[in-house]
Amino acid sequence: MSQLITAELVDLDLPAATKSEAARSLAERMVSLGRVTDLDGFLADVEAREAQMPTGLDGGIGIPHCRSTHVSEPTLAFGRPREPIDFGAPDGPADLVFLIAAPDGADSEHLTILSALARRLADPQFTAALRSAADPEQASALIRGDSAPDTSAAEEQPEQPSESGRAAAPSGQEPQPQQVEPQSTEPPGPDSEHPELPESSQGSATTEEGGSGAASSEPFRVVAVTSCPTGIAHTYMAAESLERAAEEDAAGTLLTVETQGSAGFQRVDPAVIAAADAVIFAHDVEVRERERFAGKPTVDVGVKAAINRPAELLREARDKAERGEQAPRPTTSAPMDAGAAQGDGFGTRLRTWLMTGVSYMVPFVAAGGLLIALSFALGGYEIAGAKSVADHFVWTEVHSWAALLNQIGGLAFGFLVPVLAGYIAYGMADRPGLVPGFVGGAVAVQIEAGFLGGLVAGLLAGALVMAVQRVGVPAVLRGIMPVVVIPLLSSALVGALMFVVVGKPIATAQQAMTDWLGGLTGTNAVLLGLLIGLMMCFDLGGPVNKVAYTFATGGIASADPGNGSLMVMAAAMAAGMVPPLGMALATTVRGSLFTRTERENGKAAWVLGASFISEGAIPFAAADPLRVIPASMAGGAVTGALSMGFGSTLRAPHGGIFVVPLIGSPLLYLVAIAAGTLVTAGATLLLKGVRKQTPEVRSSPAQDSAEPRVPAGV
Repeated sequence: MSQLITAELVDLDLPAATKSEAARSLAERMVSLGRVTDLDGFLADVEAREAQMPTGLDGGIGIPHCRSTHVSEPTLAFGRPREPIDFGAPDGPADLVFLIAAPDGADSEHLTILSALARRLADPQFTAALRSAADPEQASALIRGDSAPDTSAAEEQPEQPSESGRAAAPSGQEPQPQQVEPQSTEPPGPDSEHPELPESSQGSATTEEGGSGAASSEPFRVVAVTSCPTGIAHTYMAAESLERAAEEDAAGTLLTVETQGSAGFQRVDPAVIAAADAVIFAHDVEVRERERFAGKPTVDVGVKAAINRPAELLREARDKAERGEQAPRPTTSAPMDAGAAQGDGFGTRLRTWLMTGVSYMVPFVAAGGLLIALSFALGGYEIAGAKSVADHFVWTEVHSWAALLNQIGGLAFGFLVPVLAGYIAYGMADRPGLVPGFVGGAVAVQIEAGFLGGLVAGLLAGALVMAVQRVGVPAVLRGIMPVVVIPLLSSALVGALMFVVVGKPIATAQQAMTDWLGGLTGTNAVLLGLLIGLMMCFDLGGPVNKVAYTFATGGIASADPGNGSLMVMAAAMAAGMVPPLGMALATTVRGSLFTRTERENGKAAWVLGASFISEGAIPFAAADPLRVIPASMAGGAVTGALSMGFGSTLRAPHGGIFVVPLIGSPLLYLVAIAAGTLVTAGATLLLKGVRKQTPEVRSSPAQDSAEPRVPAGV
């Protein structure tokens, strides 16, 4: 592997006023060296990571980073902007900017190197040396660890107290990137000793028992877990900050940190957890296997809190332990809920739970629906009434094969509502929610409550399991709770509620909606198609798109869907094809308005759009959302309205143009798609044509000279 950073990747006079400009300028250096294959695609990934949480750190540091398919090898670029840039840090803008680019699926060695750098940023001698570096070669050597920081540079600058009130202190010996060693001092006992493991994959121990020489015979023992969305930088910087705070704690603290980064994680010894007096969770994604820490006094914060105020968190943990506080047990965190940002409201969590169920449901919809559609193509619609192939199957008859596909597809489709309900409950309450969720979904199918019944059953199951988990039980019963008690009670309650309380009203509402769809004609049908088209193109595969698509697939999930439901499905698929097709046409007609990368993306967008993969337009929307998204919505609305107006129907939930033979009024259906594509392309060209500068004018020579190795979107 080549060096992580070279002098060519350092800019000591960074000409940028915003974090986006800084990222672009540093990324262009990566492109010029062949480390990044698609500038705009990579910057879109950086922006997406930045949207999750600001990457500014106390001490004047900005550290934008991401994992991306557009990165060919782990790379670090460094810049000193002419004027500090706001990266969202509490103490102000940053005058040191690091851009970390990691390949998607990078191996542990690569991410270990990046995590080692993240830890070094907590050393004031290191950052002071970077601020005084005279040339790029010197700066890159410092970052690689080829040269040690000049301690006199750190002494010239006054120490900056952190929010917790403690002054930053020089660290001990820093690990070299090639030999990532734990930065802990020698532990006093075997519990926290892991000398053979790399830093990124184990909990590291810090064992200073006081800063004044009067060591306590029984130090305060803390176990901490740190994790961030990408697991590259903040995860390890939080660990480093906590370790330093523990070293400087005059009261004596023994700290063991488990870093749950992208390189994986090494579980802290259960004996260490058992002996711990308190636990600190500093995380912005799910804490994996959180139940290991149940029953301990717990401080639960975002990862940046551990970076900015570690001493305060240690004091809070000590206070909770002294008061005898305990975390609720054993409230297993929901996989999708635990990753929610601090302060997310109920509405945000509800959307996440529902999208969890939908994401697991969609493969069943696609597989079952396409098999049923193929069976109709081979044997006609009457094939749905064929005898069971288990009793009658002739290998040489097309009719038998059509019946086989239809019955397999019908079984797969039959899982749609139970899977939806089960994984909504899973998103709320983790694995204990699966059994009652599936049971409630199966009841919804039996009483013909359909898609709406599945939604309600999943929410009921998740809520009941969460309630049961909060009930305190004797220690002797805790082992059987998740295996026997929770599934038994929650399944019985959900089943009873669905059968005799809420199921029938929901079934009535489901039937009313089906009847309404079946009676759609004229203006009402066109308006519904327009709305579906707008939703399908609003976020290109995001939550709003999924709501419209789920509404459409829910309508055709019944054994005998009405004509209105089939029209809605046709409109949804047609509108979803428009954004990538429109972008492909626009790049073909006026390629000068697009960058070279976008023109390459346009070639792939033809295939993606024709296959009903709306995400094919995301690279364009990420680079220019204010023009691309409105244009896509305009085209989708036209297509959805025309499809409904033409009365086109569709029994397959996916497939794009490859299932056109199964579409009612196929020629008019293609006309609707073509019209929407023309509207999207025309609106995009119009909006891009009136701007003052095109992407080609803004792009650098480095960008234009670098041929992307892999076209984006493929």
